[in-house]
Amino acid sequence: MERDDIYEYSLDTHHSEEEGKKVRSKILKVTVILTLITIVEVAMGAFIKQGTGIWPIVKWSFIVMTLVKAAYIVLVFMHLGDEKKSLRYIILLPYLVFIIYIIFILLYEAVELDALLKLYMGL
Repeated sequence: MERDDIYEYSLDTHHSEEEGKKVRSKILKVTVILTLITIVEVAMGAFIKQGTGIWPIVKWSFIVMTLVKAAYIVLVFMHLGDEKKSLRYIILLPYLVFIIYIIFILLYEAVELDALLKLYMGL
């Protein structure tokens, strides 16, 4: 006995092979870009020692690459990239301002804490 309350949504898909190729190439492009950024991050973390003089640059590059990956994921997987440019900015700009604010607070507090530690150790 067949159930009549189950609806098979896959029967309603009417995609052509050309549309399927576009979707598959987009998925491949996203995968390659995110994989390459991750490989660069891992390689930098594995081969550059923390005591070297370029370590602050490496840390900032980690932050930038992570933000680029996050923005790219939002644009592609949440379909924000398909929206108008003004809507993208309206959604992404508050997050960008908040991230800059958080980084400022972290750096300001780190400098203040460092000064307090130096003062305490000097006593």
